[in-house]
Amino acid sequence: MLDDATQQRLADVLEARGGDEQQRAMRTTFLADVQFPNHAEVLEVGCGTGVLTRRLAAQQGVASVVGLDNAASLLARARELAADRPNVTFEEGDAEALPFDDGSFDVVVFDSTLSHVTEPDRAITEAFRVLRLGGRLAAFDGDYATATVALADHDPLQACVDTMMASSVTDRRVMRRLPAIVRQCGFEIDSFRSYGFAEIAGGDYMLSVVDRGADVLQARGEISDETAGGLKAEARRRVELGTFFGHIAYASVVAHTVRRFL
Repeated sequence: MLDDATQQRLADVLEARGGDEQQRAMRTTFLADVQFPNHAEVLEVGCGTGVLTRRLAAQQGVASVVGLDNAASLLARARELAADRPNVTFEEGDAEALPFDDGSFDVVVFDSTLSHVTEPDRAITEAFRVLRLGGRLAAFDGDYATATVALADHDPLQACVDTMMASSVTDRRVMRRLPAIVRQCGFEIDSFRSYGFAEIAGGDYMLSVVDRGADVLQARGEISDETAGGLKAEARRRVELGTFFGHIAYASVVAHTVRRFL
């Protein structure tokens, strides 16, 4: 479990990412693939600070949204930010053991969640259980093995990105396996999409990835304070020179249940 200071920093990163134009555009396309029935009851698993939860609450046809997360401090922030949305509630719980009855929801959404869980197949099985017949599963996540800021082989900044991803993501390639997992758990796939997120000017999100990776390396004693500061400074020098490049591939799966329960 992350300490409170780290969770607060994560909350800030989640909200900043949620406000990024490219990130918003990817999720607009993602949500357009989901057929929300009228008066839909929606569950978002791993909601964090509720960035997508708030968007889901405004989707046409959505009656109510429950945001679930296992981090109390993130949920506290989520409740504050959604205080003006009467159709949104938040609960603390585990993606691999959802605290809801069978057939409770019309749509279950995972946004940047499955890459963090220990057993994604268990989380998908649980999603199937709490969905009604014909209910929709919608998952969006990074293919984090593609995350890069490298301009050449052996670029020192790439070590920061690789370290950050290894320390914060459980499975960097889960989206490559997700279509097969979804089918095995009783779903039929409606759509699979790939997306590209790139930053060349400003690079706010990818700069935060570099910074967090440098901090982890420093905390482990693998690099000095001066080296960590130098890596962060190099990333910003590239921004100033117009040579900065950062990229992560993302993917989404939308599917529906084809039988009642496993």
